[in-house]
Amino acid sequence: MNQIDLKGRVVVITGGARGIGYAVAQRALRSGAAVALWDVDTERLERSAKELSELGKVAAVTVDQTKEAEIDAAVSKTLAAHGAIDVLINCAGITGGNGTTWELEPDMWRRVIDVNLIGPYLACRAVVPQMLKQGYGRIVNIASVAGKEGNPNASHYSASKAGLIGLTKSLGKELATKNILVNAVTPAAAKTEIFDSMKQEHIDYMLSKIPMNRFLLPDEAASLILWLASEDCAFSTGAVFDLSGGRATY
Repeated sequence: MNQIDLKGRVVVITGGARGIGYAVAQRALRSGAAVALWDVDTERLERSAKELSELGKVAAVTVDQTKEAEIDAAVSKTLAAHGAIDVLINCAGITGGNGTTWELEPDMWRRVIDVNLIGPYLACRAVVPQMLKQGYGRIVNIASVAGKEGNPNASHYSASKAGLIGLTKSLGKELATKNILVNAVTPAAAKTEIFDSMKQEHIDYMLSKIPMNRFLLPDEAASLILWLASEDCAFSTGAVFDLSGGRATY
């Protein structure tokens, strides 16, 4: 495994208690970073933080990322624990189940947008002022190939991830001269607990679209995400990096 240099950096990971977020936390700690896990699931968060603390310094913050006051409090708690925020990785997200656009309930549509798009916006809004004070920052938003292509029976999820790509491009341009780089990755499906909320036919559809004929491994995602979170990534911002096993055509 190649070494990514994050020594002395503080990495905030939303949705860090499981899935890709957990894999990112493991790799970040092994790369010398201190980590703050932000997650809504307190029980799982505490268990994951205990496991990860064997690798380095970990702060665990329970936060609903759709609530502005809780995000602001999470920033304060992270600064109290670690003294800085150098990297923000927006991993937290939900699928909201599957159904045609006319069958999906409006409340669920709004919920997916709230978690997958409004949440990262609120996190960026709260963290960027600290990065500006420090004169350094890296933000990585976990979008999806669905945000590029639009998955059938997942219009809410696809729209939320397309919006996250747009947010990435806008924020990247706004911060381009501030030594704060903002990029997105667009994974194909990774076989994590998020599959539990999907219908089997939708899982089969996603696999059928991947030329490599397998799902993404969380550790593979962590490798690219943390390169984007490092100083080695120095001239890419507002960009979208593919993690789709050959599915994406642009």
